[in-house]
Amino acid sequence: MDRPHVAIKSLEANTTVEGIYNLVNPQVGVTRQNQPYLKCLLRDATGEVAARKWRFNESDMPLLTRTGFVWIAGRTELYNDQPQLILDEIRATEVDEHDLATLLPTTNRDIGEMFDRLREILGTIAHPGMRALMDAYLGDDQLMLNFRRCPAAVSLHHAWIGGLLEHTLQLLELADRMLPLYPGLSRDIVLAGLFLHDLAKTFELSWERGFSYTLDGNLIGHVVRGAIILQIKAAMAAKASGHPLPADAVRVLQHIVLSHHSLPEHGAARIPGTPEAIFVAMLDNLDAKTQMALSAVDRDGTAPGDSAFTDRVWALDTRLYRPDPLAE
Repeated sequence: MDRPHVAIKSLEANTTVEGIYNLVNPQVGVTRQNQPYLKCLLRDATGEVAARKWRFNESDMPLLTRTGFVWIAGRTELYNDQPQLILDEIRATEVDEHDLATLLPTTNRDIGEMFDRLREILGTIAHPGMRALMDAYLGDDQLMLNFRRCPAAVSLHHAWIGGLLEHTLQLLELADRMLPLYPGLSRDIVLAGLFLHDLAKTFELSWERGFSYTLDGNLIGHVVRGAIILQIKAAMAAKASGHPLPADAVRVLQHIVLSHHSLPEHGAARIPGTPEAIFVAMLDNLDAKTQMALSAVDRDGTAPGDSAFTDRVWALDTRLYRPDPLAE
């Protein structure tokens, strides 16, 4: 790196900062004097902070966003009780794989152990056609490599390297414990649906230059792409194993992929229309929103600021009370 890196979680007001950070959501705003300025987020493995450069030429944006990472020099100030960076200088810079461990948030769990546990749970699927379908996915080495690395989102829940695997495993663990309480549900359909529901985020998201959407993500998205891939994998699995799934089973799994966001305004292509689809959508919402809330309150104490309440979390439509009420 060009300069020493100052962790975002350690930023304090009225200090000078130099270093390399991941550039997130850069935009050009206009001041009250009708002058363009740069507004963005800067991220590293410890968190993210809002940044502003009050003098900025919009024509510089393609060069600035060339790599997804920037070297900056500036100072911090408090804005709404939170640190904000006012930039004097900002320029695109190259980083290597070693730098990414510092610049991108990463799961604190062991990726290999999580993947082994995921395979163990999926190994309990009983129907031979469904097992063959799972094998068609698990045997795709490049897809599984991307699955182990991919974040679950750009900025909402599990937005870190390994986040998609962590989120998917959490859902499978929840289902494994809860399904005995709902014997009317098809266990095989639920487990397979949970494994597949977000898997096409490996096509939707990019993480080599920071977390962003690919062309496929912007034009198609993981919901539709996941349903398309499922059609292909089901045909491949039937041919390779000799154990085809019933046509209705493939459709029901596609329906889970298409409906797991619950509502069209949340990105669903269909509203959940089977008991298994409802169960998957509810579990997905439970884990995603619980993780959003935990990340926002940050009870391990790394979040900047001393306020007892977070800023409004738009995805939850509320401000959250930070302290653990039973903590000494």
